[in-house]
Amino acid sequence: MRNYIKNEWKKVIAGCLAGVTVFSMSHISLQAANQASAGVSAMLNECLVKDTDREPSVPSEPETICGYTNLGIANVENHLNIREGAGEESELAGKLPRDAGCEILSQDGEWFQIRSGDVTGYVKGEYLLTGETAAQKADEVKSIVAVSNTQTLNARVEPNTDSTIWVTIAEGEEMQMVEDMGAWVKVDIDGDECYVAREYVELSEQLPKAMTMTEIRYGEGISDVRVDMVQYACQFVGNRYVWGGTSLTGGVDCSGFTMRIYEKYGIYLPHSSSAQSGYGTKIDPSEAKPGDLFFYGNGGGINHVAMYIGNGQIVHASSAKTGIKISNAFYRTPICVTRLISE
Repeated sequence: MRNYIKNEWKKVIAGCLAGVTVFSMSHISLQAANQASAGVSAMLNECLVKDTDREPSVPSEPETICGYTNLGIANVENHLNIREGAGEESELAGKLPRDAGCEILSQDGEWFQIRSGDVTGYVKGEYLLTGETAAQKADEVKSIVAVSNTQTLNARVEPNTDSTIWVTIAEGEEMQMVEDMGAWVKVDIDGDECYVAREYVELSEQLPKAMTMTEIRYGEGISDVRVDMVQYACQFVGNRYVWGGTSLTGGVDCSGFTMRIYEKYGIYLPHSSSAQSGYGTKIDPSEAKPGDLFFYGNGGGINHVAMYIGNGQIVHASSAKTGIKISNAFYRTPICVTRLISE
């Protein structure tokens, strides 16, 4: 009897212990569930708060290559004609030199509307590199350009203010950078290397740009021969510069260019800018007419010549980097201007 009571008592104790365990496990499970539910709610509330308080996203600037978002590069030997309309019959608006960059604006069949420098017009798409091919080409041909940000920039023979002034450069004019030396920048000006103070130039990676075609109008003091001379000279814009060269299509230097242009009109000049300055009549730059010659120099004398084409512009064989181009007549301070045509 005593054993029976003992066994029954053990059963009661075991049952109580089992009940306590079940109750505890149930409590723990319920607590865990409540905690999980509370955690999910907190996360949802946090997300809602973050979404509500988040600042509106600002669209990032489109990626550009040398300033172009839809880059095209002229894939030609010398230059690519830019026309006012999408067709060969359209007037010439400008020229895109070899490896020059442009913004592709739209496409009209085989023609692309582009913008480069101050020129907007149409070119044949077959002569443009685009997409990844253009991006790779840009890495190969881009250069650092120094732009004058002061009214008159002194370019010197040595990188210090005590050295001789080589040439003076007008505000806004571009020069090819050869080397950034810190306080000074070595630049190329018409094939000559000199130095400008870093604080007076802005540096940027650029591709060559299109050149405008100056429109020569018949008017007071502008003869047919002058108009014809300018139109003839401008057709070679974009062609190569070669030191000592005399071929308008194969390569020419500054005096070789003016020599060949004048030769067509029966005027024969020596192949030297300094010697050419001794021909004709010297005039004031303000009196210049299309066809007159502008001479530039450095501390050692005249070393560059260009032909005036009107509207404050010249055409000249500038350097191996830029070839035959159109520039502001006062991009450098001219030493003298001469007239060889009497009409």
